[in-house]
Amino acid sequence: MKVVKAFFKWLLIVLITVIAGLYLFGYGYLIKAVVTIYGTGHTTAYLEDYTAFDNRTIAAGKGQPWPIHKNYNKTHATENLEAIHKKLGTVAFLIIKNDSLWFEKYYEDYDIKSRSNSFSMAKSIVSAMLGKAIMEGKIKSLDQPVSDFFPEFSEGTAARLTVGDLSSMSSGLNWDESYYSPFSVTTRAYFDHNLREIILGLRVTEQPGESYKYLSGNTELLAMVLEKATGRTLSGYLSEKFWKPLGAESDAFWQLDSEKDGLEKAYCCIASNARDFARFGKLYKDYGVWNGEQLLDSAFISKSITPRFADAPHYGYGFWLSDYNHKKVFYMNGHLGQYVITIPEDNIIIVRLGHRKEKHADKDPHSEDFYAYIRESYHMLNLR
Repeated sequence: MKVVKAFFKWLLIVLITVIAGLYLFGYGYLIKAVVTIYGTGHTTAYLEDYTAFDNRTIAAGKGQPWPIHKNYNKTHATENLEAIHKKLGTVAFLIIKNDSLWFEKYYEDYDIKSRSNSFSMAKSIVSAMLGKAIMEGKIKSLDQPVSDFFPEFSEGTAARLTVGDLSSMSSGLNWDESYYSPFSVTTRAYFDHNLREIILGLRVTEQPGESYKYLSGNTELLAMVLEKATGRTLSGYLSEKFWKPLGAESDAFWQLDSEKDGLEKAYCCIASNARDFARFGKLYKDYGVWNGEQLLDSAFISKSITPRFADAPHYGYGFWLSDYNHKKVFYMNGHLGQYVITIPEDNIIIVRLGHRKEKHADKDPHSEDFYAYIRESYHMLNLR
């Protein structure tokens, strides 16, 4: 018995020492990571993890249900599509054709109103909020310097950094985009209680506005600019300018870094459902018009879904870009395979939410599952 007591005594001492050391050397956030992610059997953020964090509500207004297509769910998913869903853990899949719900299916315990983490699909929404702030004159243009809002970026190379550079992923910030390393700034940002301090501690180490490099820190800094420019929380601004006008049927939640005066994790973490996420695909497909009202400037949208850099044809301003059978495709893209895929020429929107995604082929910015969801949807629609 004495041996057992001594063992647990020393085990407790070791644990206390380790925890104290983590906080002492700036890794205290790992305690929350262990409790919320690694301690639940996951190796990375997951669909339902928003319930483990503080959130701010994105209030919905009067809901506008999607029209139901006359052929709604009359066609079954292909065998290949169902196999992909099973392999990758799809929880929601829908196809909108001609602005009407044509196909819809949910898996596990998910249904029409089930919320799940958007992950980086939120980046597209933040970019839309930038377009709205420009439209309202709260931000001058895509070329407005970030230093107008944060003097921390007013010297040297940083003085060239613009809000457009943040949206188009060309900031030159020293951000480590590593999702699975517990010591990366991306992981720290997910669990730390002071995102503002982390972001303002970044430095511009490469020339801004010259080349594409995907960094989540870009969107977080852009969010802080929006917060200052509008005088609103991101959730409040999103609710007023988009969530309510677009007729979202359910409130959504946006993860915060802390409970009191928290900042939204803008590079990720809007918890909503497939039907409401799809509204941004339609808004951009229709160049900012919703129910006859111009919610976003059409020129801004056109720029957003056009590559900024010739050597990065897969990205515009907040949106991913591709093609299918020579037809233009733009899409929202989130960790683990969250997609809102829009193909304007055929008036199609595809939404997929789920637990996993395929790896990228060598040098291909789009993963195989992305192509598969389009291909199998076209088989179902009997289109080419």
